[in-house]
Amino acid sequence: MIYLVRHGQTNWNVLGIYQGHTDIELNDVGIKQAVEIKKKLSNIKFDFVFSSPLKRAYKTAQIIHKGHIIIDNRLIERYNGTLEGVQKGSVVIDFSDPNEQRFNIEPLPVFRKRIYDFWNDLLPKAQNKNILVVTHAGVGIYSQCYFKGEPQNNDYIQYMIKNCDVIKFNLPQSVL
Repeated sequence: MIYLVRHGQTNWNVLGIYQGHTDIELNDVGIKQAVEIKKKLSNIKFDFVFSSPLKRAYKTAQIIHKGHIIIDNRLIERYNGTLEGVQKGSVVIDFSDPNEQRFNIEPLPVFRKRIYDFWNDLLPKAQNKNILVVTHAGVGIYSQCYFKGEPQNNDYIQYMIKNCDVIKFNLPQSVL
């Protein structure tokens, strides 16, 4: 079973500011959220734990799991270019548009490819294992696309994971 967790809350989450690769710490609420998720997942023995290298995800992973954590750069949030540090809503941008590259944001096909490459590399080794992956909202959206397919009506917001929410994925039959 795969357990995908979005990192705990940051001050920029509260303020509605684009984070991307900007390395923001968890706030006090985010730390409490991670402690709560640790309790909810306490009966699960994880065979592997993966995390984005960004502080907000890695700290969440450390709170949930006291053992070895594998850092994988493919789990880092999408680079938002010059939008990082900017208030959401102050700029109109369609992050689901594969051709959108204004503000020097990471091209969507490149972002999706690195997420899919992570899953393609991991899944053949994941049979009969419990795996925790701690990452970010954008990675969570496209991880769900990988496992569930594209959302109806291209409504990617329905795949948005709240801070410290857990989504479980069974291994696809194609890799078993």
